[in-house]
Amino acid sequence: DDDDDAEDGAAAAGAEGESKKKKKKKKKSKQKPAAADGTAEAAASSNGQPTAAANGASAYQQTEPPAIPVRLLFPSGKFPEGEWQSYKDDNLWRETSAEKRELERLQADMINDVRQAAEVHRQVRSYIRKIAKPGIPLTHLCETLEDSVRQLIEARGLDAGIAFPTGCSLNWVAAHWTPNAGDKTVLQYDDVMKLDFGTQIGGRIIDSAFTIAFNPRYDPLLEAVKDATNTGVREAGIDVRLCDIGASIQEVMESYEAELDGKTYQVCSST
Repeated sequence: DDDDDAEDGAAAAGAEGESKKKKKKKKKSKQKPAAADGTAEAAASSNGQPTAAANGASAYQQTEPPAIPVRLLFPSGKFPEGEWQSYKDDNLWRETSAEKRELERLQADMINDVRQAAEVHRQVRSYIRKIAKPGIPLTHLCETLEDSVRQLIEARGLDAGIAFPTGCSLNWVAAHWTPNAGDKTVLQYDDVMKLDFGTQIGGRIIDSAFTIAFNPRYDPLLEAVKDATNTGVREAGIDVRLCDIGASIQEVMESYEAELDGKTYQVCSST
């Protein structure tokens, strides 16, 4: 009887052991699909290595400074659309026209390339705003900016890269000045800098300029520029005359005033 009890106990222990093994195997089988389809979460990484990949999101996070190509941040291959502006007046029909929608669909690949270049511009612009501080040499600023564009857009000759030399015009220089090699110009607290750079894919250029100033006395000038820019965007559209867009921008710009050293000046538009 003792032998039978021992055998029964061994059999029971064996059955229990098999049961535990099966349970462990089941747990492993549940984890594998989660990792395979990208739903398992991973710890965030500060060096741009794969992180969370839930719901088809990118397995990468952008670094600081930015170094991960934008293409890797959007594994679906679809890039952000950005801000939409509705057409005005007689052009409103373009938003509902089936023919116009089909024409736009046929250009989807080209539009997606443009959006990729725009996303590169946005990420580089965001970083440059953080490092453009008084005391930075303009040569270093421009080289950092252009190297970031090349990295994020995966520069490849004429197919993709920077669109033109970076402009960092100071004060009375309206636009299109860039430092030559060896230039010693340093950004100062009282400077007003117009920073202008572009990205391109397939020769299609994304160009955006913005103004940087540190002294608050220039705030009214920056407000005038922002309001005038938004006015130009609203007025733009297919078949709109460029002179009409320019006139609207000028009207808004010159409606502002700025006080400098106790004297009030009307803000002037420049071309």
